[in-house]
Amino acid sequence: MPVHPDAAWTARPVAGRYRLDRLLGRGGAADVYEALDLRLRRPVAVKVFRPAGTLRTDAQCGEEARLLARMHHPGLVTLYDTGRDESRPFLVMQLVRGTTLRRRIARGVLAPAETCRTGAALASALAHVHAHGVVHRDVKPSNILLDRSDTPYLTDFGISRRVGAADDAPEGAGTLVGTASYMAPEQALGREAEPAADVYSLGLVLLETLKGEPEYGGAPLEAALAHLHRPPVLPPGLPAELARLLAAMTDRSPEARPDASACARILADPRTSGRVSPPSAAPGSREAGAHRSPSSHRSQPSHPSHRSPRPRRSPAGRPGRPAAGRTVAATLVTLGLTLTGSLGSAPAGEAAPPPLDGAASRTRTSAPASPLPHANDLPGNHV
Repeated sequence: MPVHPDAAWTARPVAGRYRLDRLLGRGGAADVYEALDLRLRRPVAVKVFRPAGTLRTDAQCGEEARLLARMHHPGLVTLYDTGRDESRPFLVMQLVRGTTLRRRIARGVLAPAETCRTGAALASALAHVHAHGVVHRDVKPSNILLDRSDTPYLTDFGISRRVGAADDAPEGAGTLVGTASYMAPEQALGREAEPAADVYSLGLVLLETLKGEPEYGGAPLEAALAHLHRPPVLPPGLPAELARLLAAMTDRSPEARPDASACARILADPRTSGRVSPPSAAPGSREAGAHRSPSSHRSQPSHPSHRSPRPRRSPAGRPGRPAAGRTVAATLVTLGLTLTGSLGSAPAGEAAPPPLDGAASRTRTSAPASPLPHANDLPGNHV
């Protein structure tokens, strides 16, 4: 059913300055509005946190504001202001008019060249985030905005954290933070997420743009376990360089994945999307250039994580590991791990506005797995 804006908040300017005009999205912790800055007369997005659990809400809003204030990149929304109105903290951010990558994928798959262009911009944004010591932890299509020129913006730092910082989630130890369909294997095991986890998630996002559907769908528990049970399946017919890069980005071992800067450089290279034929290694040997690994680009510095990925075999073909999935499932249930992530609904203007933050609702891994439509539809700061 449609969800309407809070009339008490749209009736007057927030903090006497921001007039809330249209509800863009709703999550477990906050609502996002398109608004007008009455002082500067410019459109903005205002993320208003709900008052439930005031101390925790204040801490969450403050941490997100501090992280955003440290970073300035064309692929990130800009933070303009933060404050508090009565019992509700709020953030004021750049308004991006357009759509989400999730909605764009729903209209049709992207060509390799478009995937590479979008991926290069997002990888560059992630490299900037990682250079500032931050891990996003929830990279997914609904947290990526596309403006009217299809320029992507990475949004929603609500569950992001600084590298090496203690996780202050209220659930404490044994909590899986992120969205099941896009979390890295180490996240699915409840381990600390490092920058390599964001690279893995971005690899799955780019794979989804090419396939038109998430690689790991279904209920949260099912999706989380799938990351540990089998590698992603690359669609046939991809340019060789792009296929090798996606395989490397989604390698189960964090150490085997290229960093975000390397991904940005490789994705920006025309050879990756097949737009330019790579030079041959020897006269008459066209395949030699076409089948090099991502680390063989001259612009790519040598790094152990950039080696060509090993050929992928089906889980059944792995000797000595026939019960890997069952073992992992038993481990997760025994530990009582909780999956933290939003289970979204439809965007504003449709059946209901979508959730915004990655900590909107929780699903116990011991609960029966049931299909959850739109389980990964979590737009970031605004649509």
